[in-house]
Amino acid sequence: MGFDNFLDIYQQSLPKKGEELCGDKVKYLKTNKKTTIVLSDGLGSGVKANILATLTTEILITMLNADIPLEEVLKTAIATLPICQVRKIAYSTFTIIQINSETNHFTIINFDNPPCLYFRQGKAVKLETKTEKILDRKVTFTEGYLERGDFLGAISDGVLYAGMGVELNFGWGWDNIVKHIEEILLWRSHTARTIIQDVIQKTHSLYRGEIGDDATFVGIYVRKRNPLMIFTGPPLNREKDKIYVERLLNFQGRKIICGGTTGNIVASYLGETIEMELSTIRKDLPPIGILNNVDLVTEGILTISKATEYIKNCHGDITRLKFDNNGAYLLAKEILQADSISFLVGQKINEFYQNPLLPKNISIRRSLIEDLSEFLRQKPQKEVTVEYC
Repeated sequence: MGFDNFLDIYQQSLPKKGEELCGDKVKYLKTNKKTTIVLSDGLGSGVKANILATLTTEILITMLNADIPLEEVLKTAIATLPICQVRKIAYSTFTIIQINSETNHFTIINFDNPPCLYFRQGKAVKLETKTEKILDRKVTFTEGYLERGDFLGAISDGVLYAGMGVELNFGWGWDNIVKHIEEILLWRSHTARTIIQDVIQKTHSLYRGEIGDDATFVGIYVRKRNPLMIFTGPPLNREKDKIYVERLLNFQGRKIICGGTTGNIVASYLGETIEMELSTIRKDLPPIGILNNVDLVTEGILTISKATEYIKNCHGDITRLKFDNNGAYLLAKEILQADSISFLVGQKINEFYQNPLLPKNISIRRSLIEDLSEFLRQKPQKEVTVEYC
C-alpha cells in the first residue's frame, strides 16, 4: 500500500430482534504481506447461526493465512457447510476480501452473499465478476486495485433487505445503499467508521428498531496513515542516546516522550529545558511538559499505566474516551488517533520503579508496553511495532 497509505477497517452488526448473538460473523487478519477479511452469514439467527458463521470464518481465515491454495480452501469450506434440505441453500454463506500489501491488488470471493460495494473518488464503480462452479456451487470472483480514497465494503442480507416485509420482498435495496454511501463520501469526514456506522444506523431506522434479520457491514477505506512514535525510557547504552533521539526527531508523524529521564535526554540534545504545564497535574499523575519539536511530553510509568487503563475502559474506541486534561488522557487520545504506533523502549532500569519480584532484566516499563501493545494489536485499525534499545 506504500508507507503513506493505511487500510482503515471497521465493522458493525445488528442482531435480529430477540437474539443476543448475531448470526453474522466478521474476522480479519493483517500480516506484512496481506490483509484478509471474511464475512460469514449463518442461516437463520441466534446461537445456531452464530456458531455456523463463526465456524466458517475460522476455517477460511486459518487456511488462507496458511497459504493453502485458494481452490482447496473453498472446497474445504463448501464441503464442510451442509445444505438446508427445505430451502436448498447452504447453512452459511461468505465473502472473502484479500488485499496484497505491496501491490494494492484485491481479490473478492463471494459465496451466496450480496455483491461487494466499491467506490472510487466518491462514486460507485461496478465491479466485473466471473463465476465458477466449485463442488457444484456457484462462487463469484472479482479483482481490482485499491487507491487512496477508495472504499470497499461487504454486507449481509440483513442490510440489503432493511425495511422489508417478512417475505423478503422489499427493502432499501442496492441502489439506495449506493446513493447513501455516495452522499456520506460527499459530505462527511472519511473514515471506515463514519461510513459503516451511518449505514448501520440507517439500516436500524428502516427496521424501525425491529431488526428482521442479522445485519452486518464491514468495509475498508484507504486513507493517509496517521503514524505515531513514543520514546520511553533511556537506552541501555548511554552512547546511543543520540541515535534514538534523532530517530524520534526525524520521525514523519506525531512524536511523544514518556518519562522524565527520556525527556531530559531529548531536551539536552536540543539545548532546551522542559517547561511544566501545571494545569495538567492530578493527585495521581504528574503534569505534562512542553518541548519544541515534540507533540507531547509526559511522565513515564504512572502515565503509561493510567493511559492503558483509559484505553481499555473505552474498549479502544476514542468516542468513548472520557475527557480530562491530564497526561494520561492526552497520551491515550494520541494512541487512539494513530494508525501505526512505533514504541522505542529504553531498557535502562530505574531502580525506583523496579518490582523486586521481577528479574533485573524485566522492567515494569517493558511489561506495561507489552501489555498495551498486545491490546492495541487486537484492533484492526492499529499497526504496532516495539523496539527495545
